[in-house]
Amino acid sequence: MSSFSLGDLAQNFMLQRRGAALKAEMSRLNEELATGQVSDVKAILTGNVSYLADLENDLRSLSGFKVATTEATQFTDAVQLALDRVDQSMETFGSKLLSVTSSSVGAVLDQFSADAEDELAAVVNTLNTSVGGRSIFSGTATDQQALQNSELILNGLRAAMSGATTSQDMQTAADQWFSDPAGFAATIYNGSDTHISPLRLADGETVRVQLKADDPVFQDVLKNLALSALASDASFGLGADEQQDLLSNTGQAILQSKDDLIAVRADVGSAQARIDELATRNATEETSLEYAKGSLLAADPYETATELEAVQFQLQSLYAVTARMSDLSFVNFIR
Repeated sequence: MSSFSLGDLAQNFMLQRRGAALKAEMSRLNEELATGQVSDVKAILTGNVSYLADLENDLRSLSGFKVATTEATQFTDAVQLALDRVDQSMETFGSKLLSVTSSSVGAVLDQFSADAEDELAAVVNTLNTSVGGRSIFSGTATDQQALQNSELILNGLRAAMSGATTSQDMQTAADQWFSDPAGFAATIYNGSDTHISPLRLADGETVRVQLKADDPVFQDVLKNLALSALASDASFGLGADEQQDLLSNTGQAILQSKDDLIAVRADVGSAQARIDELATRNATEETSLEYAKGSLLAADPYETATELEAVQFQLQSLYAVTARMSDLSFVNFIR
């Protein structure tokens, strides 16, 4: 009967290979025990990875939608806050202008106009609000401030009303300047004529938040605040009764515009609610997909621990054999 034996060098090489294999196996089992997932995905799926690829593709899409809904929330919150500021300005100052009476003369009327100028500047600054580096009332021209400063509005309107001698003349001229494409739209509004695209927040789901600083509701506010600011302008030479009439009329117009602004705020509120709904739905779907992926790739902790213990025992045995072999010598063998 023939026999077969290995030389010392071959034995050492075999032991090294076996030791490396056991170390790699122990590392794999430690990783699976720590993460709770198998490391050899192809083996557990028997080569059919299309289902896993679909899950991961859906999760990547939901991750992108999560960023989109976060940005949409920040955008609409900023829009609603800006609208709230404009609304408060209209409510406060519109009511204040209605308090003008026939006894309001001289310095009192001048103060109304001065306050109107400050209010105009505040509304312009609000409509120039930006969030995340994007101007929110400039349409698609998000890199541009929506409006020129309030001083340019007053100068443009003052020039348009040149020659007006009554409050009615001033109101008529103001209406024409704000509606004229070569007036307010060309000289004051810096944004785009195009609204921003609807926000895509889920597969087949979009939300519209399309407001621009040249929308009629904002033009009305700016126009009436500017008229109030110019009521006491010496270049028009209005008498006290004409100034009172102009301030009173602009106050009424500002409060009447509140209904339009309330409707705009309601639309934005609906968009905010829809964004929250889609964000919640996306989060629920993401959790479900993560659970499905986890279940698909989950490693049995009991089985993994058992295998790890067996590999550790084998490695210890291999070390013991290697140590015994290293002590062997011809002298010890012939004793």
